[in-house]
Amino acid sequence: QGMLALPVSREGEDNSAINSDGFPKIWEEDLAHCEEGGCMKGADASCVSERAKKRGLSQLGTLGAGNHYAEVQIVEEIFDEKAANAMGITQIGQVCIMIHSGSRGLGHQVCTDYLKEMDGYMSRHKNSNEPALNDRQLACVPIESDVGRSYLGAMYAAANFAFCNRSMMSAIVRTSFESVFSTSARDLDMHLVYDVCHNIAKEENHIMPDGKPIRALVHRKGATRAFPPHHPLIPKDYQEIGQPVIVGGSMGTASFVLTGTQTAMERTFGSTCHGAGRQLSRAKALRSLETGDVLAHLKERGVELRIRNVKNVAEEASEAYKNIDDVVDVCQSAGISNKCVRLRPVIVIKG
Repeated sequence: QGMLALPVSREGEDNSAINSDGFPKIWEEDLAHCEEGGCMKGADASCVSERAKKRGLSQLGTLGAGNHYAEVQIVEEIFDEKAANAMGITQIGQVCIMIHSGSRGLGHQVCTDYLKEMDGYMSRHKNSNEPALNDRQLACVPIESDVGRSYLGAMYAAANFAFCNRSMMSAIVRTSFESVFSTSARDLDMHLVYDVCHNIAKEENHIMPDGKPIRALVHRKGATRAFPPHHPLIPKDYQEIGQPVIVGGSMGTASFVLTGTQTAMERTFGSTCHGAGRQLSRAKALRSLETGDVLAHLKERGVELRIRNVKNVAEEASEAYKNIDDVVDVCQSAGISNKCVRLRPVIVIKG
């Protein structure tokens, strides 16, 4: 999974978002503003099952359900003008588009396939003194085992599918804005701020508190990367400010763009939050929240909602999540990310 943000303004060159063959065009410069340049090294498509590939084939360029969304947002507050300007976010009231989506059915099937593989590995190598897992999804294997390496190859391939998926949707968004406003996407300056992953494990170099360098497999579940200024793996445009960190809100609440810090490198392996986090399970939200009340609340906030199945709207209601302002403030207080921009949604599109 991951998130990207596209601001809209009034400057840029005249250039259509449509190729001559009629398909939406990916801008070459977008790659510089993607984590890992939009392509994870070590991806191995041969480790991805045919079922996973088949599930993903028809889903390229789609949002998916759950907490995934595309939002049209308005810049409500700028905390760090230098960092915001570096991202092309220059004024209160500026329009941005934020997309939250991932590897769709392909990634889900990769997880399903390898949980079964890991479960089998653990059964074959189980020590008689080890307690049984209380949740099958806690299955694990050594990184350097055949199953471990195969899973990493499949997971990185799924991450690359996710990069592709979000790139396709950003191209579709640009095309839509061109159509509505009769202005080229470049004249609207719809450049990519950043595309960052979350819910992924990545092999990275880090320094332990005792100064010892290590190669670590960093699992970011409910977290996202937050590298500091001058880190070699962030784009040159952001070397002075640190990596942009996109923290998406829940349906109808604010979202934030943060920047990474050196403290995050020292304390959290270069990581911070990627969202507010749930306080109600989906099942509990559906039981305790009324669809009509959720829709009325969105209307009161001036938020236009487009959703395929309105019956499921309660499970992603803002009341199901923690207060995102509190969460972001805690991360800033801890020093693991800095607030840059706060955005509020005006249009929410759910898959």
